[in-house]
This record gives sequence, C-alpha cells and structure tokens, in this order.
Amino acid sequence: MSDTNNTLVDAVHAPTVKLETVRTSRPADTPASNPATLEADSVSAWFGDHKVLEQVSLSMPARKVTALIGPSGCGKSTFLRILNRMHELIGSASLSGRVLLDGEDIYDRGRRITHARRQIGMVFQKPNPFPAMSIYDNVTAGLKLGGIRAGRDDKDVLVEECLTKAGLWKEVRDRLRQPGGALSGGQQQRLCIARSLAVRPRVLLMDEPCSALDPTSTRRIEETIHELSEEVTIVIVTHNMQQAARVSDQCAFFLAEQGTPGLIVEHGTTRAMFDNPQDPRTTDYVNGRFG
Repeated sequence: MSDTNNTLVDAVHAPTVKLETVRTSRPADTPASNPATLEADSVSAWFGDHKVLEQVSLSMPARKVTALIGPSGCGKSTFLRILNRMHELIGSASLSGRVLLDGEDIYDRGRRITHARRQIGMVFQKPNPFPAMSIYDNVTAGLKLGGIRAGRDDKDVLVEECLTKAGLWKEVRDRLRQPGGALSGGQQQRLCIARSLAVRPRVLLMDEPCSALDPTSTRRIEETIHELSEEVTIVIVTHNMQQAARVSDQCAFFLAEQGTPGLIVEHGTTRAMFDNPQDPRTTDYVNGRFG
C-alpha cells in the first residue's frame, strides 16, 4: 500500500472528536497535547510464516526522541508500524506481545484501532500531502474526514498553530490556498507534520522523514523535531548516524543477522550508544564499518 493510501486509511477511520480540542479560546501557542510513554513488551512479528521481529522490548519515554537505527531489512519500519497498528493493514501480517500507551495495551480485545491511530500519528519517508488540496485544507483534512465539526475561526487558529509548530507558517501564510503539491519536498514534509499535529497526537512516529530531502530541508525538519519533543513523544527511524546523534535522546540498535529475525542488540541514551557502546556490533555500526 502506498504512503498516500496509508494517509487516506488513517483519515477515513479517524474517530469523531469534540470540537473543544481546537477551541479558539485556547491561545495557539499553548500546548494541547499530553505526551505519552510508549512501550513495546516482547513484540514479535511475522509476514505469513516469515518471522521478521524477535522479542523486541523497548520503552519510549514521554517528551523524548527515540531513534531506531540499524541496517536495511532489520525490522525498524515494521516495528514502527506496529506501534500504531498499521502492521495490520497487510493481510499476511501477525504479531505477538504488547504495545502499551501509558500502560494500556493498544492491541487489547475490544479496543478500537482508531484509538491508536488518533493518538499515535505517522509521518512517512516520502512526503505525501494531498497534492491537489490546498495547504489550508491539507492541515484540516483530518477534521473533515473524521467528522469533526469546526467553524472557520477554529480552523484558522488550528492551521496557523500546526503550521507554526511544523516550522512552515512564515513560508506559506500568504499562500494557504495554493495546492500542497506545489511546495518543495522539504515544505511538503513539514506540511505532513502539520497535518499529523492537527488531530493532537500524543506520539509522533517518523519513518526516515529526511531521506528524500536536501541538507537545508533536513536541518529544518530536525529543528522542528527538537521543538516538538516538548509536547509530543517522537520515535524516528533513520539511517543517518549523524542525524540520530543530533536529534535523539535515546537510541535502539536493530540488527537481523543472516537467516534470523530482527531484534534489538542494544539500547540506551544516545550519548552512551555513540561514545561507549557495550556490544561490538553496535560499535561497528555507529562507526560505519557495516550497514
């Protein structure tokens, strides 16, 4: 399934939320979110009979940036999609273990999939705004498709707030009615971040958000990550070791050796992982000896 279709799936199935979440009486610069601690407990995953993750346990603290690092094919992106139940979109996919959002298992029987999707947002590797939709309507798309009624003033406040948090407002405030697809790649990615923020997620997942961007756009995305981390928990997949060192508070190193599923070799604070790793495989990876 394409990233654009993933966005449509999330938007169409978004639950109805009362308008009070975007009330204009709340100043636009006042955080409305309530960052959550996300925890994976003994998570294993399969595609059909092929096991791709083995007993992954990891705590991702509130108001922190957790970077998932490791070579391609070790299960990082699969793990990320498990964290907001997007893994289930693939018919052959299955898993075991628990994913806890502030202690509550998002996979509990009877818990709606939309509960996880609304609280745990996702930004994909390739920017995927709705190309023919205006910048303004891209930000408010989640409200419209989720059946959230909002007046024009409420939407205006929300659009400015989310674009400001995504570091895009000053660049687009005079052209909000232009199509999102007319923006540069870096601007489109920040528009996608703003769109995710509009439904007040408690956690934001980012799957290699800068991999298709130039250095200047990458720097702006990294600045946005720093600013957002005070009000939303962030989990980012990256192959850029310098980026992981710059933006994250803690790292988890995934590895899938030949013929085995992916697992976490080591995790800890970013400083410890880069300055004093405990496993020689971690040392080799962060120093660029393989990957």
